[in-house]
Amino acid sequence: MGLAVYGHLFSSYTQKVLIALYENGTAFEFRAVWPESAHTAEWLRRWPMRKFPLLLDGDRSVVETSIIIEYLQIKHPGPVRLLPADPMAALDVRFFDRVFDLHVMNAAQHAVDGALTGDDAKRRDGLALSVEKLNRVYPWLDAQLAGRTWATGADFSMADCAAAPALFYADWVHQIPENLTALRAYRARLLARPSVKRAVEDARPFRPLFPLGAPDRD
Repeated sequence: MGLAVYGHLFSSYTQKVLIALYENGTAFEFRAVWPESAHTAEWLRRWPMRKFPLLLDGDRSVVETSIIIEYLQIKHPGPVRLLPADPMAALDVRFFDRVFDLHVMNAAQHAVDGALTGDDAKRRDGLALSVEKLNRVYPWLDAQLAGRTWATGADFSMADCAAAPALFYADWVHQIPENLTALRAYRARLLARPSVKRAVEDARPFRPLFPLGAPDRD
């Protein structure tokens, strides 16, 4: 039995894992999850926390995006090494992976969650919280990325798999200021990478689902 991924193409965390799979040309079956999907019951049976993606490798279920990507490198390695062999370099990758998940993607999610309630006050409060948090992390990232091609240096890594969907959606929530040129250029490089372009294009039909209104760009 081959690999299978349970998730949704518009989900940032699903995209993070898909980008890793695309980078290495790893074969897998995508099993889309939504309320009417035939795959939803099996996904919930295997992971009742109701979070996707979930990677299925034979009878083994693997969850949490960073763990999935590390698992793939161990069990299904490809030509692109997404975690460096050097322990300290790998620690840097894991750190930036956490920054993009926790301080970019999760920060943007406050606005999305507020909008999904349908309550105007919660929508405003969620957006305000997202803007506050993103205004904190954007300048820090801009300074860190100066002179780098990818998140931790010259090589594309798990950190960039996390950064691509995080910055893609965060910029929709609160656009990266024009003066943060290193961060804006990094986001543009990510969106030009074939694995990321594929994830973005596959998700394009779902843009009407974005509760803040998807901007007419990207």
